[in-house]
Amino acid sequence: MKYERPLLSILHTELSRPARVIHVLIGPRQVGKTTIARRIEESIGIPTVYATADSPVPLDSAWIETQWRRAMAEGAPPGGPILLILDEVQKVRGWSETLKLLWDSRPKMPEIRVLILGSSSLLMQEGLSSLAGRFFLHRCNHWGYPECRTAFGWSLEQWIYFGGYPGDASFTENESSWKRYIADSLIETVLARDVLQMSKIAKPVLLRHLFALAATLPAQSVSYNKMLGQLHDAGNTTTLAHYLKLLETAFLASGLELFSRGKQRKRGSSPKLVLWNNALVNALSTRTFADSLNDTIW
Repeated sequence: MKYERPLLSILHTELSRPARVIHVLIGPRQVGKTTIARRIEESIGIPTVYATADSPVPLDSAWIETQWRRAMAEGAPPGGPILLILDEVQKVRGWSETLKLLWDSRPKMPEIRVLILGSSSLLMQEGLSSLAGRFFLHRCNHWGYPECRTAFGWSLEQWIYFGGYPGDASFTENESSWKRYIADSLIETVLARDVLQMSKIAKPVLLRHLFALAATLPAQSVSYNKMLGQLHDAGNTTTLAHYLKLLETAFLASGLELFSRGKQRKRGSSPKLVLWNNALVNALSTRTFADSLNDTIW
C-alpha cells in the first residue's frame, strides 16, 4: 500500500511558504528521507532542483555553488520561488560555510527555498553550528509501531523483532534473506560510508567488533574493561568510548551513561549498550522470530 510519513505533510507545508530559514532533515539511512524529498519535489508545484552528494568521489564546496547557480538559472517565472534540495550534504567539504555565504547573499528575486538532508548527526551538527539562526531542524527517526502497523499490517511482536526500517518489510517472510539484507545493505553500508569514510579510524576492525558486541549484549551495562577483555586489538578505554560515540552519530548504537549529579561517578560508570533499532540486534543473532516469541524475557 502507499503510505506517507507525517513528516512529509509538515515539510510540504513549510516549504510552500516564503523562505525564512534553511530546512534541515536529519536521520538514519533507509528511513525515508530521500523519499520524502522526492515526493515534495513531485507535489509542491514550484520548480525544484534535486542533487545528491552521495558519491564515491569526494566533493568540495564548488559542488554546492554549482547546484545553487543551477537552481537560480532554471528558476521560476518572474517573481516566483524555486526549491533547492541537497541530499547527503554532510559529505561535501565546507558545505556549511558555503551555504551560509550563499544564503546571506541571496537576491530577493527569484526567491530560493532550501532543504538539505543528512544521515550523519556528528557531521551535520558540526556544520550547522556555523548556520546558527538560519536553519530549522526536522528529525526523521526510525519507523514506530503505529507506522509499521498502518503501512505493513505488522503486529507489535513483528515490529519489536524486525525493527523500523521500511525497506526490509518485503524480506520478512524469509528470515535468512532479511538478516542478509540488514547486515549487508544497512549495517555494512553505514559503517563503511557514514563512519569509516567520514572519520579517521585507526582501528576499523575494532569499530566493527565493538558494534557486534553491542548487538550481542543489547540493553546490558558493560564496563569498558570488560569490553577490552572481549575484543581483539582493543587498545584502551578512551578509544572504545570514542568509537561508541561514532556509532551513536551514525544512529547505530549508544553507550547510555549512568545518570548522576556527580561527574566523578559518571565518568567511572559502565555504559548500557543500546541499539537504535531492534533490526540491528536480530539480524546478527541466530534467534528466529519464533524463538523470540517463545522467550518473553528476550
